[in-house]
Formats: sequence, structure tokens, C-alpha cells
Amino acid sequence: MDAAFWRQRWEEGRIGFHRDRVMPLLEQHWPSLGLAPGSRVFVPLCGKTLDMAWLASRGHRVLGVELSRIAVEQLMAENGLVPTIHESPLGTHFVAGAIEIICGDAFALDTATLADCMAVYDRAALIALPQPMRDTYVRELHARLPAGCRELLITLEYPPHEKAGPPFPVDADEVHRLYDRDWQVECIERRDILAAEPGFAAEGVTALHTAVWRLEKQAS
Repeated sequence: MDAAFWRQRWEEGRIGFHRDRVMPLLEQHWPSLGLAPGSRVFVPLCGKTLDMAWLASRGHRVLGVELSRIAVEQLMAENGLVPTIHESPLGTHFVAGAIEIICGDAFALDTATLADCMAVYDRAALIALPQPMRDTYVRELHARLPAGCRELLITLEYPPHEKAGPPFPVDADEVHRLYDRDWQVECIERRDILAAEPGFAAEGVTALHTAVWRLEKQAS
């Protein structure tokens, strides 16, 4: 589950994880974070999600990070954006209006880059990572976010022996294990989605739920 794996998925167009509309759970639950206008939102492993443009349309400055240049270029083109491009030690930066995407390694982002990110939107990052990468993602990358940062986290739950990820199942016990030390954690919705995901059923998955979590980072 390294960078080459994800780049190959994009090169081959095997991007079944991409949605062709804004995530309804984002539209429903984003207001619960209560962010101030103009807040910067971090979207890790963003792909070419339409959710980026939706967040920008709500008055947010959006910072995404994505390994695949193909994904970033497609996101810009499909949203009619013409970015300015520059390089830094973190990767290649594509900047268009309120949206900035760093084509590079999310785990390499430093505290200075994330210092003014007052929210995180994670629909497909945590569940894309196997253990122990999930531990690194939370213990190291999330540690660089400021106190008071709020997060909308969306996870999937299914019997782990029934399907090989990604996406990987992350149940409530795992969310609490990862986040409870530094974050206030609240599950705000959990729903059965197996009937709406025939691909999972075709792979032999017998139970599938999605959960939405509201998180807030505590002062150390």
C-alpha cells in the first residue's frame, strides 16, 4: 500500500472510490463543525473529489494533498480551474482561487503548512490506509494540526475477513483507539448502506455501514 500502488490506480483509471457528485454526508453534516467563514480546510488524500469545490463554494480556503498528478490535473480541468503551479520541498503546488493542492506525500507535510488549518475533511483517507499506516496518519500527521481544529471523518464498517481493502473497515473501537488521546470524539450518524453498494455485496460482504464522526483537537 505504497505511493506506487495509488499512482498505478490513477494511471489505469481504477478509481471506483471516486464519486461523481458531492458526498451527501458532507452536505448534511458539515454545518455541525460551526466553522468561521474563511477557515482553511485540510483534505488529505483528496483525489479529484468534487467535495473540494463544494467546500470552496461555502467560503472556505481548501488545502488538499494528493500523490497522483493525474488526479490533481483532472480535478482542475473538470472544475474549469486554471492553476498557477510552483514547486516546494513538499511537492508541486497547484493553486486556483481558494483551492490549493499539493501533489506530494501527505505524511511529509509540516506543522507550518498545517498551522492555519482549522478543519479537516476525511472521507477517503483513513479508510484507504492499512495498519500501521493509520497509526502514523493520526499520531504524526494529525499531531501537526492546531488545537481547536475540527474534523468531519467518514468511515466504513464491514466484517474484515469478507473483503480485502482498500477501502479498509474502521469501526468505532478503532476510531476511539486512534483519536481519544488528543481529540474529542463524537459519532453523529451511523447507517446501513449495503443495499446502496452492490459492489461490496458482489464481493461477499454481508454487512456494511458508514459512520460520521465529529472530532475536535484538544489543547495539549
